[in-house]
Amino acid sequence: MASVTQLSQLDLTRRYTYADYLTWQLTDWVELIRGKVRLMSPAPKRAHQDISRNISTPIASYLRGKQCRTYIAPFDVRLSRATPNGDASIETVVQPDICVICDPQKLDERGCLGAPDWIIEILSPGNVSRDTKEKFDLYEEVGVQEYWMVTPEQKNVVVYLLDEAGSYQLRGEFYTPGLIPVATLPELQIEWTEVFEGV
Repeated sequence: MASVTQLSQLDLTRRYTYADYLTWQLTDWVELIRGKVRLMSPAPKRAHQDISRNISTPIASYLRGKQCRTYIAPFDVRLSRATPNGDASIETVVQPDICVICDPQKLDERGCLGAPDWIIEILSPGNVSRDTKEKFDLYEEVGVQEYWMVTPEQKNVVVYLLDEAGSYQLRGEFYTPGLIPVATLPELQIEWTEVFEGV
């Protein structure tokens, strides 16, 4: 079988697995969501990169010497309800902008297998519906405890926490200067003005 080097070689109507994904040699970033290929936005704009750095730097600094780890995209997060399992049965691989994983058992040389504790997605105009609906539902279903959506244009951070029933509840919407609490890492707070510094 010819190696897949271009998106046009994939049948976007069929379902693929992580085993398929591993064989692709694409220059485009893609994610797999419930077996369907999702093309990621082109290279993020500068504001997106600034926000990613502004959030990930204090997290990484706080986590130095602790068990939890933080990763920024590109970083494969394989989401599957049944673990451990073979690559051929995994149908969802996402690239969160920022994620924090506190269970070292979920980490391997290829990324993360299982739900991170905390995911932060920085919304680009082209991915708003994916991050606010498709990924929201997905992260809720697989048990990501804390989900932040950051909107650069509105300078807005929306925080959801998983309740005991496994449903996301709105923890808060932050759009003015002040501290944003982090449920996953209760001693850490992120200053809103720092998130959007330089944006």
